[in-house]
Amino acid sequence: MMLDGGPTFKLPGDTDRLFVVGRTGSGKTVFASWVLSLQPFDQKPWVIIDYKRDVLLNSIDRIREIALNVVPSEPGLYRVNPKPVIDDDAVEDWLLKIWEHENIGVYVDEVYMLPNRAGFQGILTQGRSRHIPAIVLAQRPAWLSRFVLSEADFFAAFHLNHKQHRLTVQDCLPTGALRERLGEYCCYWYDVAQNALFDLKPVPDPAEIAETINDRLRPKRRWV
Repeated sequence: MMLDGGPTFKLPGDTDRLFVVGRTGSGKTVFASWVLSLQPFDQKPWVIIDYKRDVLLNSIDRIREIALNVVPSEPGLYRVNPKPVIDDDAVEDWLLKIWEHENIGVYVDEVYMLPNRAGFQGILTQGRSRHIPAIVLAQRPAWLSRFVLSEADFFAAFHLNHKQHRLTVQDCLPTGALRERLGEYCCYWYDVAQNALFDLKPVPDPAEIAETINDRLRPKRRWV
């Protein structure tokens, strides 16, 4: 249902930044994976920064695992598995390489684990001009760099337990958003450019999302 009349719902485009926020178990990771499943990774590479070793994304065998010194140039889905703090310098160098390369999508859960340095800040603040779309997830928005919120083109806000975290997100949404708790796995969706607020029902289940991604990553048969 649309809460602000006029504009129609749309998903992020190829240069947009999406911020997905919610407590553990609220549905944010499944929702973000669904959005990822609809991105054009058949046209450009997307990299998943997987600190949490996500069960859904790790069930997709066609996602290619790469080292932190590799910046893919071919379309597809790629995953790196950094260790918090220990790999901070390597992650920073790698993010700077992505920023320099351009035209790569970035997906990161538990974003507060990323080193808050020039690499990620550059991707957030200059991602549109450098064609680096991003899907960023967190459950503790009050802990994050303000760039994560101020540079977002779209928000998906699931339930948050802590008042401070709710207020942090509320500052970026229209007045009155988040006051009413939605149903299980539902979220508020805010399109910044249209200043349009929607409430969204649950997305498909994890198995269906994984199947969609795997199918899209499957090599296409060439008819001769």
